[in-house]
Amino acid sequence: MSPGGVGTPTLTPRGTERLAAALRAAAPQRVGTVTAVVGLGAQVSGLRCAVGELVGIYSANSPEAAVMDAEVVAVGRDALTIMPLGPMAGLAYGDLVRARTEPLLVPTGTGLLGRVLDGLGRPIDGLGPLAHSVGVSMDNSAPNSMERTRIRTPLSTGVRVMDTLTTVGRGQRMGLFAGSGVGKSSLLSMIARGTEAQVSVIALVGERGREVREFLEDDLGAEGLARSIVVVATSDEPALVRMRAAFTATRIAESFRDAGADVVLMMDSLTRVAMAQREIGLSVGEPPATRGYPPSTFSLLARLLERAGTDKTGSVTGLYTVLVDGDDHNEPIADAVRSLLDGHVVLDRKLAVAGHFPSVDALASISRVASKVCTAEQKHDAAVLRRVLAARRNAQDLIDVGAYQTGSNPLIDAALVHETAINNFLQQDLEHQVPADASWAALHSLVDMFGGLP
Repeated sequence: MSPGGVGTPTLTPRGTERLAAALRAAAPQRVGTVTAVVGLGAQVSGLRCAVGELVGIYSANSPEAAVMDAEVVAVGRDALTIMPLGPMAGLAYGDLVRARTEPLLVPTGTGLLGRVLDGLGRPIDGLGPLAHSVGVSMDNSAPNSMERTRIRTPLSTGVRVMDTLTTVGRGQRMGLFAGSGVGKSSLLSMIARGTEAQVSVIALVGERGREVREFLEDDLGAEGLARSIVVVATSDEPALVRMRAAFTATRIAESFRDAGADVVLMMDSLTRVAMAQREIGLSVGEPPATRGYPPSTFSLLARLLERAGTDKTGSVTGLYTVLVDGDDHNEPIADAVRSLLDGHVVLDRKLAVAGHFPSVDALASISRVASKVCTAEQKHDAAVLRRVLAARRNAQDLIDVGAYQTGSNPLIDAALVHETAINNFLQQDLEHQVPADASWAALHSLVDMFGGLP
């Protein structure tokens, strides 16, 4: 109370919390009913909610315990469309639907290091509850474009061909483009072990369940997992969970960036995130556009990718694998993602079949920030090797039929004479990580072998 018992009463902080809890408990519950179950979602009438709100579904026969949680994905004049965050088995006509007051929270904090989470941020590694973690809202805004720091510092990946010919900068967003079975996940695992970033956040979206433990134990290893946070949503998870897994991993990476850390966010694969959004969009009645993808797919990709990058403090370097449909690098998702990213690394099936690993097509790959993070000498050495590789590729038909005459082109001559040295530089064992300084030194030695080239 105010002094002397006169005037407006005042509450202590504890009293304010108790009053707020009492008001929430006394508030009328919003309840609706399931009127239809179609495809991936259900129609609900008698309930007013906004898109993105969480609801609980309760059996009409036992309304005390929730059957499952769901999210509102579309709003109509007379009904809502909700999608469960779990299997739909047991969902029936007439089930009760109640709005939940608490939002979907994502755990953050150093207690997540070394842990494996599901698509909604819950631990699935059997190591008990998360320690030293704080829940934050999954939704977040991209950094203000005028407050982003410039990308000036390279980030070592431990992969020789990437560190020299497609140099990655801290805060850059890079795509790894390839068809199925060409080595995207293996290349990602090399980067996870060899990167110099302080924290790695790895999202496995739509992966086969068999591959998860293989990736954790064989590819990532105990040392890589100790400074990583892995978010997993396998291919059998509901489309909404697979889509949310990408935003869960991004939100965790953002929280470390806000604390001033340099984070690497690796997502395998961005295409499966787009496919999950396609399932959601088509289920709620969106019209199919290019190759069946509704318009919301492309806007979702832009929102997701813009959240990575630099901010006033810290950085999130995004590495996203893109599964190109039928090895067509101009299909809609690959084309849209390439326009949003700061560079792309193309993996070639012919190289993979020939045993060339990593199967990076250096001429088709580019980093849009390489000129900002490399020295003049480094840029010169990379340009020379690219010219030699390009000359060899353009003359390949002549070489195959024996029509090329030695001495006609010094670039082609250098490619033929030093073919073994070039291949040794471009190839690298899966278990072998190379520091960036050593990679640049090896490139400089290789260019010196070519002699004076135009």
